[in-house]
Amino acid sequence: MTDIQELLLSRIRDVADYPEPGVMFKDITPLLADPAAFTALTDALAQIAADTGATTVVGLEARGFILGAPVAVRAGLGFIPVRKAGKLPGATLRQAYDLEYGSAEIEVHAEDLTAGDRVLIVDDVLATGGTAAAAIHLIQRAGAEVSGLAVLMELGFLGGRTRLEAALDGAPLQALLQV
Repeated sequence: MTDIQELLLSRIRDVADYPEPGVMFKDITPLLADPAAFTALTDALAQIAADTGATTVVGLEARGFILGAPVAVRAGLGFIPVRKAGKLPGATLRQAYDLEYGSAEIEVHAEDLTAGDRVLIVDDVLATGGTAAAAIHLIQRAGAEVSGLAVLMELGFLGGRTRLEAALDGAPLQALLQV
């Protein structure tokens, strides 16, 4: 394990039975509260942005906003939020996706992504991959290219990586931590 992985893991708190019995929630708020850990995380994700040739960063609501915005600033790139449906004013592109029980929709301002953009998607956790897959499709529908997907933590036992391989079409999926 690398020094940065040890630092990040040491600042993530396990919360048993949240939000429901049997779930072990990974709380990243202690990591965000630690300036050294948050800076190390931001630097690592900004390096991924550079390595993938990203021209912009997309953050997925809501913790992807917290991680993605400082990554974009550090990498010298713009930041575009992908929000839950109904949260953005003006013309939007919308993408539906399935949840464990039901479905949801995300959207982005129609003019924020254009052909020629290379987008790094940033989020905190990759679980089943549903939201990330929807974001990939949304970005592609806007005419932009996904340069990669970067997450703080991947919950490998939920199979999100496998679900995303085809949609990523060779773009890298990088998780700083694997749980």
